[in-house]
Amino acid sequence: MNRRTFLRDTAVVAGALALPHSAAAGQFTGRIRKSLKWGMVTGAKGLPLVEAFRKLRACGFEGVEPSLSHVTNPDEWVAASRESGLIIDGTVGARTEKLDDGIALTKKLGGDSMLVVARYEQKQSLVENWNRCRDQLKAAAPEAERQRIKLLVENVWATFLISPFDMARFIDEIGSPWVQVHFDVGNMMRWGIAEHWAQVLGQRSQKLDIKEWSQRQAMQTGLNKGFDVGIGDGDINWPAVRAELAKIGYTGWAAAEVKGGGWDHLTDVARRMDRVLDL
Repeated sequence: MNRRTFLRDTAVVAGALALPHSAAAGQFTGRIRKSLKWGMVTGAKGLPLVEAFRKLRACGFEGVEPSLSHVTNPDEWVAASRESGLIIDGTVGARTEKLDDGIALTKKLGGDSMLVVARYEQKQSLVENWNRCRDQLKAAAPEAERQRIKLLVENVWATFLISPFDMARFIDEIGSPWVQVHFDVGNMMRWGIAEHWAQVLGQRSQKLDIKEWSQRQAMQTGLNKGFDVGIGDGDINWPAVRAELAKIGYTGWAAAEVKGGGWDHLTDVARRMDRVLDL
């Protein structure tokens, strides 16, 4: 490297470091898009849906994920999305049974995925639960493929699929690219380490849920309270999570799933997502 090249490159680096975070492109800028669960939007009460969508855009979100039960008038949701520019990127479904109606609604809304929970009936054996959920998802996969809607199984606190190796094997036994994982970064901190889940799941992770976890808070005030900490203020090693996501070339949606609140609160959530995801 000659002196001129060295000085030029040094100036470029110094200039980038001097930029405020919002003005500098982060590692996942343009690769991860921010969404949130509709249930977080407490300020929407009494507002026309399109106005609430516009406010979510102003807060810093590009998408929203409603539960199927939230959408009582699909045409209103489609119109609000079109007029505001806020994308309904997916829906939150429920169990692995009777998925066709949810697939159809997700398609109508313009989404490309439906979050699914693999239910654990504790009166049945683990093997029976495994086989039932696997076979139900396998049966739904052809319709999901026909409608181009991915069925994404979330790692939840059902005491089922609580190891990343379990989740990976479960998805692989279904054997369809249309049944993959909605990876909740915070959920399995109760039993494991977020970046280890990211590593094992690899490209099976098609969408992300973003929340935080504090082990100390959970131990002192109750397990559910472990989530009651701002994104970035807990125990998740976000740089390590990003490193694993970078290895698989992750690109797509990340949805906040934290306590809801007003527009200022949601703006803060979006900014925290920017920081931990390096957007």
